[in-house]
Amino acid sequence: MKFIAITILFTLFTAGTAFAEIDPTLPQSIRLNRFILQSRQYSNQSRLAFIYGNYLGSIELSERAIHYANLSDEYVRMRLAMREADRAIAAARQRLNYVQSTNAALRFPAEFSRGQDALAESLALRAGEQWDEAARAANRVLALLAYIDIDFNLIEFLPARYTVRDWHIYRDSLWNIAGRPWVFNDPFLWELLYDANRDIMPEPGNPDLIHPGMILEIPSIRGEVRQGMWDAEAEYPFSLWEIVSPAE
Repeated sequence: MKFIAITILFTLFTAGTAFAEIDPTLPQSIRLNRFILQSRQYSNQSRLAFIYGNYLGSIELSERAIHYANLSDEYVRMRLAMREADRAIAAARQRLNYVQSTNAALRFPAEFSRGQDALAESLALRAGEQWDEAARAANRVLALLAYIDIDFNLIEFLPARYTVRDWHIYRDSLWNIAGRPWVFNDPFLWELLYDANRDIMPEPGNPDLIHPGMILEIPSIRGEVRQGMWDAEAEYPFSLWEIVSPAE
C-alpha cells in the first residue's frame, strides 16, 4: 500500500505543479493567490498524512492540492490577460489623448474616429471580461494612429483627402490639384481624381465643375502610402513620390 501511495503521490505532485510555483517573476499579488495558498496547505497536510501512515488520506489531500493548483493556473492566466488588456487600453487612451491635444485629430479625422471606436470596443470587451479580445481592440488604436508623427511636423505619408479651395485665390481645378507634388505631381493625371470622385461632383458628367469645401479622395495609384487630410502646414515626403513617380 505504501509503495502504491508513493507512486500515486509522485504522479499527482508532478501533474499539479502550478504556474505560481514555478515562475518567480510573477508579481507577488498574483503568485501568492488564495488558490495556491490553499494548494500548499493541502500539500503539507498530505505529506503529514503520508508520514503517519494514512496513505489513503494522503492521496485524497494530494488530489485536493492538485485541484487548487489547477484553479491557481486559471487565476494566473486570467490576471495576466487582464493586466495585458489594461496595459493596452492605457496606451491606446494615452495615444488618443495626445493626438487630440496636438490637433492631429483635426488633420486625421477618419483615423482618429476609428481609433475612438476601437477604444470603446476594447472597454466594452473588458467589461465583459474578454481580456484577450479587449487587448487586441486596444492595440488596433495604436496601429491606426501609428503613422501619425505628432512629435514633428513631418508627415510620414502623402494625404488621402483634399478640401477644395477657392479658384480665385488657389486656382483649384482637377488639373491643377493633380499637378501638385503631394497629389500626383502630374496634371495629366487629373482624370484619376475625376474617376475617384465622380459620385460627389456637382455635375457628375462635368469634371470642370468643383466647389470650395468639397472633399476629394486622392487614390493611391503606384502603391504610395496615403492617409489623412491634406494639411497646408505639414511637410510631406516628396522623396516618397519620387520613388513611385509615374515618370519612372
